[in-house]
Amino acid sequence: MLNKPFPYQPTIQRCSLLCLCIVAVCMLFAGCHTGNRGDNTMHFSRFEKLLFTTPVADLQRQLVEHSQEFDSELFNINPYDQGYMEQLGGFVTDTVMRSIYAITDSLYGDLGWLEKQMDGALGSMAKVCPEIRYDKFFTLVTGDYQGYEYRVFCTDNALAVSIDHYALGAMERYQYFGVPAYIVGLCTRDHIASDCMAAIARQHIVLPEGDLTLLDYAIAEGKTLYFLEQVLPQTPDTIRLRYTKAQLDWMESNVGNVWAWLIQNKMLYSTDLVSFHNLIDDAPKTNAFGDGSAPRTTSYIGWQIVRRYMKKSGTSMSSLLEETDSRKILTESGWRP
Repeated sequence: MLNKPFPYQPTIQRCSLLCLCIVAVCMLFAGCHTGNRGDNTMHFSRFEKLLFTTPVADLQRQLVEHSQEFDSELFNINPYDQGYMEQLGGFVTDTVMRSIYAITDSLYGDLGWLEKQMDGALGSMAKVCPEIRYDKFFTLVTGDYQGYEYRVFCTDNALAVSIDHYALGAMERYQYFGVPAYIVGLCTRDHIASDCMAAIARQHIVLPEGDLTLLDYAIAEGKTLYFLEQVLPQTPDTIRLRYTKAQLDWMESNVGNVWAWLIQNKMLYSTDLVSFHNLIDDAPKTNAFGDGSAPRTTSYIGWQIVRRYMKKSGTSMSSLLEETDSRKILTESGWRP
C-alpha cells in the first residue's frame, strides 16, 4: 500500500465508489524499467501508459511478465487473483477514468522536461545529503482528488507521482471534481518537481515523539522549505511556498504581525491541533488574519527560523533533518521578525 501522508498535513479523508478501483491501481503502477543515478539521469516509469493502452484481456500477462519491474516497497501486486483483476479491469474501462487519462496524457505524455528538472534537483541533493538516494520513480493516474497530499508518495528510495493531479486545471467538464479553486491553482506542471522534492524531505524529517506543538509543525515545514531552497535554487519562492505573488507579498509585509499574534495568543507551544489547523493547512487564507492573507503562515515563519539557524550553526542538512528539538532551533537561530 502507499505510505501515509506526512503527519503535519492533517486532512479529513473522504471516500468514493471509484476508490475501490483506485486501490487496485495504486498497488500496481510500478511497472516498466526504472532509471538510476548511476548514469546521472533519472527516469519516470509511466504505469498509466501501460495500464490504459493494454487490452484488458492482456493485462494479467503484462503484469506477470513485468513482475520483476514492479519491485518496490510502495506497492503490492497480485495478478493471479481473479477479484483483483476484475477490479483493475473495471478501473481501466471506466469512461471517466479513460477521459482523465486522455486529458493527462495530452499534457504529460512526455516528461523529459520534468526528468531534467528532477535530475538537477537530485544532483544537488547528492551534494547536501549524500546519504539520501532515490533510484525508482513512477507516475500513475488515480482519479482521486480528495486530498492534495495524495499527489506524491515516497519511501526511502522510491517516489510515485499521481500525475493526473497536475491536470486538474484542464478538467472543466468535470467541474474539477469539486476541488476548490485554490487547490486547482497548485496543481500545475510548475509545482511537480517542487512537490516531489518536498515529499522526499518530509520522508526524512524526524519528528518529535508525542503530541506535536505548533512550533514543531512550523519547524518541520521550515526544514522542508530550506531543503527545497538548496536542491531547487532556481525555483521561485512562490512555487516552493505554494503561494501566489500576492500571498507572498502579504506574508513578507506581515510576518512581524503574525509572529506577534502567535506570541500574544500563546500558540507556539500549543498541541491543540483544532485551534491551529488553519495556520498549517492548505486554505485560501488564514482566518485569523482576514481576506487577502496568506495561508500556512507558520510555514513561512518556520522557514525563516531554519534559514537563520543554519546560517548561525553551520550544521549539515542531515543533522537538520534529524534534529527533533524545535525549541533549540528557535532559540539558537536568534530569529526575530
